[in-house]
Amino acid sequence: MILKELTIISGKGGTGKTTVSAAFAALANNKIVTDCDVDAANLHLLLNPQIRQREDFTAMRTPRIDPERCINCGECETWCRFDAISHDASTYVIDALACEHCALCARVCPSGAIQLKDTVSGEWFISDTAHGTLVHARLGIGEDNSGKLVTLVRREARQLATEEGAALIINDGPPGIGCPVTAAITGVNQVLAVTEPTLSGIHDLQRVAGLCTHFRIPLMVCINKYDINSDNTAQLHEWCTNNAITVVGQIPFDQAVNRALVARRSVIDIDCGAVTSAVRQLWETVQARLIN
Repeated sequence: MILKELTIISGKGGTGKTTVSAAFAALANNKIVTDCDVDAANLHLLLNPQIRQREDFTAMRTPRIDPERCINCGECETWCRFDAISHDASTYVIDALACEHCALCARVCPSGAIQLKDTVSGEWFISDTAHGTLVHARLGIGEDNSGKLVTLVRREARQLATEEGAALIINDGPPGIGCPVTAAITGVNQVLAVTEPTLSGIHDLQRVAGLCTHFRIPLMVCINKYDINSDNTAQLHEWCTNNAITVVGQIPFDQAVNRALVARRSVIDIDCGAVTSAVRQLWETVQARLIN
């Protein structure tokens, strides 16, 4: 069995990416689902996971000054380019918010007073849901290295897919085009971009397409709430056609979606009329492209 991997992204937040991801989780068989939006994870709100395994995420080593070994030479403060080290009373201290964890201070300290300590900057989970296994994570407030955490989530999902005999991994990706997005799409079989017919939606789709082109990853597009602006929807279709990108589905706007989300259910778990029908058709099209 060949394992396939699909990542759903959005260029910008609020386009309905997680709504589509939760619906696919309900429709797909024999799969593992991940939430790669580790900075602001929310797929768990719709899948109601029961945590099976919880682990700390350690992404970096943070410098710590041992005051008993510090000789107050000031070399660390002199070499720090981020103004993260200052003298306080009888010793030097490191401002954790200003520190960039470059470890130069530990390298230049002549007395070995600065040691690098592992820092827990988040958590990752393996959970059971009504729609199968979910691998998800939560980055700590103000913490860095979200890309590394996304990579860890995907690695664990692939391992679980092997153990459970899953044929598909569905990644609910982060918004934007930064490091976590790169980590979420690199090496996948297909990327589905969920966009909306707004000026910002069009602009950010174009940036996402450039990212996928750079990594040579096949991209398909779904236009959510396509009927709120027919001119922009037409512009999206024209731009995709001109750039050899297939629009694989359109989802209408309906307040029933909001009611389903407030109830913490997907648009498959609660019938949302035309929206549910459109999402089902979207999944059939995406599934066919994954198989082929």
